[in-house]
Amino acid sequence: MHQGSLTVFPVVSGISHDTSEFITLDEGIRSGAVVVSEAGSIRGLIRRGGRPIPVDGARVNQLVLVNNSDKPLLLLAGEIVTGGKQDRVVGKDRIVPAQSDPVELGVFCVEPGRWTGTTSQFKSLGAQMAQPSVRAKAMVDKNQQAVWDQVHVSREAVVAAVPAAAPPVGAASSTSYAQMVENKEVQKRVDEVAAPVERNYSKLIKELRSKNAVGVVVAVDGEIVWADIFASTSLLEKYWPKLVRSYAAETIGKNSSNSDVGVKQAQQFLDDWSGTRETIESEPGIFRHTEISGDQFRAFELTSLLPKTGFDLHLAKAAEDNESSHFVKPLGRPVR
Repeated sequence: MHQGSLTVFPVVSGISHDTSEFITLDEGIRSGAVVVSEAGSIRGLIRRGGRPIPVDGARVNQLVLVNNSDKPLLLLAGEIVTGGKQDRVVGKDRIVPAQSDPVELGVFCVEPGRWTGTTSQFKSLGAQMAQPSVRAKAMVDKNQQAVWDQVHVSREAVVAAVPAAAPPVGAASSTSYAQMVENKEVQKRVDEVAAPVERNYSKLIKELRSKNAVGVVVAVDGEIVWADIFASTSLLEKYWPKLVRSYAAETIGKNSSNSDVGVKQAQQFLDDWSGTRETIESEPGIFRHTEISGDQFRAFELTSLLPKTGFDLHLAKAAEDNESSHFVKPLGRPVR
């Protein structure tokens, strides 16, 4: 599927897993079962019978989350929560078990100009998540300044392409990445790219559901830059509306409609998994998070360790130039 500067390749798998027991951040916040707040607001988050996490006030790179749902929560790096003292982006994929005690949530600020509370709790930016270039800075660099720098670059590109997206001088929201992507003119530009791809892919998913369509390989301006792959078609369908809009946002400011990328390159993206370094973090019995560094790529694998699971729930990969850290080369491996 090709639209403007964006090309999306569906990924199918011969293996399907039951992911019906997992809820998404949007589902949890919408139902009220999942609550996200500043670390200093922990008193309002203590689950009945639970114990508070000792904290000393609000922190830029830390929020606190409680999952009161009867289902485990899947969090994806790049999901945006708005509110509190600053808008934040989730820094790493993870699973939060059902009926959890408060857990510390690693995040990065995507609104560098504000440190004033707007609401005590956060909401999910339901129809949007951070575009791949911003996601990569959180996931790969793990550096707040790198995230702010990329937000600035993205904002400048959007304002240059969509002047109406520029906030009034001195406006409190002038640094808000979330408000920028929600701007009506920006949404219109994103829709021009995302809507046709979303419709085509939704139709294609229906056709390929029996073949287990589980993800996508993404190219911008003829270069493969990203992949998102899930354990099931149904999980992909839950995230697809916000994912496709994040991919479309990456094309704003790109003038080329170059589609000189084909299935062969996309397949290479899925076949190359040879890494030079592997870092594993784990919460026993809940999840394992694996980061793989390879030749011009970084890959992230979230494996569920909950009872009756033991499978890879989500896989994300970013193409990376060794010198400039820009997206340039294909990489990847299908979900097992």
